Formats: sequence, structure tokens, C-alpha cells
Amino acid sequence: MAKFAVILPAAGQSSRFQGFRKKKPFVELKGRPIWVRTVEHFINRDDVCQVILVISKDDMEWFKQHFRANLAFLNLTLVAGGDSRAESVANGLAAMNDEAEFVAVHDAARPILKASWIDTVFSAAKQFYAAIPGLAVSSTVKRVSAEREIQETVDRRELVLAQTPQVFQRRLLEEAYAGCTDLASTTDDASVVEKHGRPVYVVDGWPMNIKITTAEDFKMAEQFLDVTSRSDGLKKLHPFSDGLLG
Repeated sequence: MAKFAVILPAAGQSSRFQGFRKKKPFVELKGRPIWVRTVEHFINRDDVCQVILVISKDDMEWFKQHFRANLAFLNLTLVAGGDSRAESVANGLAAMNDEAEFVAVHDAARPILKASWIDTVFSAAKQFYAAIPGLAVSSTVKRVSAEREIQETVDRRELVLAQTPQVFQRRLLEEAYAGCTDLASTTDDASVVEKHGRPVYVVDGWPMNIKITTAEDFKMAEQFLDVTSRSDGLKKLHPFSDGLLG
């Protein structure tokens, strides 16, 4: 069985997440921190050999103290983040153990997942060496000027919205990151691999797999969580049961 390491970046500033006292991965979503809900999708998978949570170095000591009860039940590797998302992922790559053949990078602020979705993109990565979920664009897309005037209508038929987990053969992603000269401006891992000259396969994404960026996203995630919990039995792990270790 191919083994996967999972890197969960959670070192961002959450600048658009207004109205909460904590950064978004640390806020409770229906009784459990968002990062815990994200971790639980990966931590007990037979094909996952390591889960790496990347935290801002400024938050590290607070995080260890505040979530010590949660961490006692989790076999997590905690890593200090960098100045950008990609630099945080690079720090996660450096912390991987030797067992991992593939690496998945998933936003810690995307807590709505199903096992079958992960199976799909993991399987595609094993076949194509690099795979991401992409959500087809359904709305008409306009390109506008700096003055907010429409310049053109963009053909949406070949456009997708990139999601995570983005999954790669370990050596491929390590080589792509080692050769990338502009990590600070990189917004996702697929683009690093693209610049490295390697193709990335896209599987159909999932509308409920949202990244919590704003307070409105948080409210939407609460609703989606109810749906996926009923349909996929996500509340199944003893240490994470609602009412425990919130």
C-alpha cells in the first residue's frame, strides 16, 4: 500500500476572518476546533503515515498549551511555518519521515471532507503522480479593468477552481519546491509543479469542500457539516466526539 504524508498549513494571518477572537483554524466549528475537524479526516487512514500541522512560530507555544488535551490523543508532527503559505509547506516537506511515498497538502481551514473524496484524489495521484480536485466554474466570468469596466467575457469551459487536498509523488513535489525561485508569491502547490514542467491531473471537485476564509464561509460550513456528518459518518473517532476535548 502506498503511504501518504499529509501537510496541513495553518500558519496564515486570517486577515479576512473578521468577528472572531482566534485565527480561523483555531475557532470551534460546532463544538470542535476547525483544525481538529480537518485532522480527523486523515489521522486514522491506513494509507496515511504522517500528519504534519504547520503553525505560525508566533502561535506555537500558545497552541501547544491551549490544545494540549487534543494533542495528547493525536500523533501529529507540529512544524513552524514560514512567511508565506508555500514557505510553510516547504517547512512541512522538510519534516516528512522516510516512509511517505506521496504527499498531500490540504488547507487546515477546509474541514468539510468525505473519505470517498480523499480516496478519489489519492488514487489519481498514484496513477498520474500529481492530482488536485478542481470545481467547474458555473457562472459567467468577466475580465475587468482597474476602473472596473468589463474588458471581455472569458470562456469558462476550460476553467476550474482549484481545491485541496493537492497530492503529489513525494520526489516530484520536493524537486519542484527545490527549483522554485518565487515561493513567496505562490498560492498553491500545483502551480509549483506546473512551473517545474510537470503535468497535474484534475479530478472533479466538491462544492462543499470550501475554504473558510470569511465569517460567511464559517456559517456555510456549519450547514455543510450537518449534511456530511449524516451522510458519511464523520463523527466516528472517540477522541474527537462532540462534547469531548472542544
